[in-house]
Amino acid sequence: MSANVYFSREITPEKVLELYKTLGKELSGKVAVKVHSGEKGNQNFLRPDFWKPVIDYIGGTVVECNTAYDGARNTTKRHRELIKEHGWTDYFAFDLLDAEGPDLELEIPNGKKINKNFVGKNIVNYDSMLVLSHFKGHPMGGYGGAIKQLSIGVASSFGKAYIHGVGKPEDIWTSDHDSFLEAMADAASSVVDYFKGNIVYVNVMKNMSVDCDCCAVAEDPCIGDIGILVSDDPIAIDQACIDLVYACSDPGKPHLIERIESRNGIHTVEAAAELGFGTREYNLIEV
Repeated sequence: MSANVYFSREITPEKVLELYKTLGKELSGKVAVKVHSGEKGNQNFLRPDFWKPVIDYIGGTVVECNTAYDGARNTTKRHRELIKEHGWTDYFAFDLLDAEGPDLELEIPNGKKINKNFVGKNIVNYDSMLVLSHFKGHPMGGYGGAIKQLSIGVASSFGKAYIHGVGKPEDIWTSDHDSFLEAMADAASSVVDYFKGNIVYVNVMKNMSVDCDCCAVAEDPCIGDIGILVSDDPIAIDQACIDLVYACSDPGKPHLIERIESRNGIHTVEAAAELGFGTREYNLIEV
């Protein structure tokens, strides 16, 4: 069965909210809103004012987790300082899920490469999740979208190293690459299971660099803005974004495609589909 992915070429904060309403899926209880808070120095991440209408509408709490690499977000103290500097706390209640340990361990009984995932323990305070993703390239994953936000994004600092190292945190930067991509899919599946599918995904194809928002020194965008996508299927929404990149006529697209293909980025989508928490088949409904 195919999933519905709602799409608009107009990129505004108001359009994000409109597409969320069009999807028609109500997020119940206390809602965690997963964002990328943006590394210090990064020029491409989507700022809090862009997300304000949809976050205000659902009354959610913005959440993040610490990183596993050197930078301005790898400790609770430094990350909180940057969150404030980037303006998130000017607009929203904010919860750093792994600000204090111990992590929450989620089981992955059918994982391809890992059978557990470590996430910030504060996730237990939420009943549902809105995953706000900035679709773009990524130095390791090839691309970053909904699946990465569910996996690396929701993982604690230790959990990030665990996924990257395919169960061996000490191998964070040296593990087999395709195994790392499959471990990301495994970790994403555990978060979907935890919330029992009570999640909505927004991917915004704007400011698309080959580099992630986790890069303090990132390339400028290489391809023109494409649009906003909303779905309740993380695999379908990422597949749709990748297809839109290939289908566009922008002269900069070969650079982004080279980044995706050189890292075998589509393998994350393939592995996720095999795990069965979504589908690569979708209906793109333009709004």
